[in-house]
Amino acid sequence: MIKHQQWFVSIYMSTHRTGTEAQQDPIRLKNLLKEAEHQLFARGVSTRDTQRMLEPANNLVKNYDFWQRQSDGLVIFISFTGIRYYRLPLNFEELVAVEDHFYIQSLIPLFTGDGQFFILALSKNHIRLLNGTRYSVSEVDIGQLVGGLEDAFPSDDHQVNLQLHTSGSTGVGSGGKSATFHGHGAGNESDKDDLLRYFRFVDDALFEFLQGDEIPLVLAGVEYFLPIYKEVNTYPNLIDSVIKGNPDLLSMEELHRSAWDILRPFFQAEQEKAVSLYQQLAGQTSELAADTLEEIVPAAYNGRVEILFIAAGKQQWGVFNTATNKIELHDQKESGDEHLLDLAAVQTFLKGGTVYVVEPEKVPGGTLTAAVLRF
Repeated sequence: MIKHQQWFVSIYMSTHRTGTEAQQDPIRLKNLLKEAEHQLFARGVSTRDTQRMLEPANNLVKNYDFWQRQSDGLVIFISFTGIRYYRLPLNFEELVAVEDHFYIQSLIPLFTGDGQFFILALSKNHIRLLNGTRYSVSEVDIGQLVGGLEDAFPSDDHQVNLQLHTSGSTGVGSGGKSATFHGHGAGNESDKDDLLRYFRFVDDALFEFLQGDEIPLVLAGVEYFLPIYKEVNTYPNLIDSVIKGNPDLLSMEELHRSAWDILRPFFQAEQEKAVSLYQQLAGQTSELAADTLEEIVPAAYNGRVEILFIAAGKQQWGVFNTATNKIELHDQKESGDEHLLDLAAVQTFLKGGTVYVVEPEKVPGGTLTAAVLRF
């Protein structure tokens, strides 16, 4: 009898937000599910169990609402116990993999050391906080200011009551909190004193929400608002450069592109520092510099990798024995193998390390991977 739980289906495909190509996306998924069906049959799974396993994904093909909210790429993970799907801002080559584990190599760019950042969008209507990386952006659930700035500051009442509510369910930030702002009271948006008072409450709330973080924060807003907010800001990682203009007229993706243009040099400098550190340690023949998978995979699994470089687009198949901390490398994929570069990257990320996926010629030391170890 086949143990169905041992088979995991991973599907990757590019998707389209609008246009005629978007109308073809459900058909493309249907074809990929047919391929998954063939691969499951080849592994001995019965027709009935295969249909049962793939049914939730086949239902997505016919779900009109599902296709109205796509990003650049879609990832679907299916097992005999359930389905998970992710809309992501990455273009994927079409892929169907049926293995004894989910295939996640194509997600490695989301783990890279290009870093996280926040965008605080200030407008007269509401405050938006966005969380971004080089490849992705999402809105942090901070709620909405009641009535906007104009209604928040009536000229005859300069009292402000801005409340911050937090919960541990959805947001991004220190401790995984989410935040909601409610404003009552207060003034005219052209009145600097009222804006200072208002932004001070916003800053207090954000400081509590982001405290302990070292993530860069970029301001976006009309030119008049930005210096006023900077006067009251206490978040230590506010970036000097700003995104000028009314953020209400900019999509989340447009704000993300503008912020990345500002922060690209910052993150490139961080990567250059990481390369220099590795080269310094390697030059000293320090045990904290490693450049073989035999060293790096066990170190990553045991939380010893602080910085990891891996070559983009390269593969190395093999087996890692967690009991002995030994790996076995194979020239070709064999039964039970896993992608060891993938494994090292994921384990480094999960244990709080930084991963850089770089062009093969940019891996320091000229190997497939290199690492700076914590100890």
